[in-house]
Amino acid sequence: MTPREVAALLAYVVGLDPRLALDDQAAAEDRLAQWCDLLSDVPAQAHGWDAARTAREHIASSPYRIQPSDVSRPWFAHRADVMRRHVGTFEPTEHPEIDPDDETGDAFVAALRAERLAVAAGRQAPVTHRALTSGPAAAEVERRLAALGDYMPKTVRDLLAAHRPHRAARERLAAANLPDVLDVPCTWCLAPQGEPCRGRRINPGNHAIAYRARKDPHPCRVEDAAAHYARRQEQETAA
Repeated sequence: MTPREVAALLAYVVGLDPRLALDDQAAAEDRLAQWCDLLSDVPAQAHGWDAARTAREHIASSPYRIQPSDVSRPWFAHRADVMRRHVGTFEPTEHPEIDPDDETGDAFVAALRAERLAVAAGRQAPVTHRALTSGPAAAEVERRLAALGDYMPKTVRDLLAAHRPHRAARERLAAANLPDVLDVPCTWCLAPQGEPCRGRRINPGNHAIAYRARKDPHPCRVEDAAAHYARRQEQETAA
């Protein structure tokens, strides 16, 4: 802050806390010099920062008289948090002065250093996203995902179909817009929604009961799934 900004901040805090008022001119000048020295590296306002707001919050929450360090410490903590969140990257199109064929990279380093200094000083907002979330690279990722139709390529999904038959069967039914028995629970074996029907097996030695997945669903579940599908079709038609 400049001496004028520090003097304005002091006048503001004295108005909020009259205990800080000084009648002696020399003491007031000494206080101003002290605040100017300690707040010379603190901006009055920056991205996400306001020195007056910080001073007001201290006066409102602390019983102790405000000191210049009660403003400078929060600023340095705020700056450290901003720099932790700043990923330190920028779009090359925003820096036409950088020669892409410069093998030394001096211009790039200088631009990156200037950007970090601007963010640290609060003159520029931090870049808190990764490079692939914006720009041409992100558009290419979105285009490729749209072409694949899923996060998993269709060729890989087809190869895995033999190892997960229930999932493959459900995908085929969804693609053909047909009823899926796993959309409803089974009222016979009490298999929950999304899990295949199960058969009960009793160990003749200790009479322990175990369950195994059935290849075919119970007939009642097939009927319930058809009714569920019909109701859903009617709701979509009505909507």
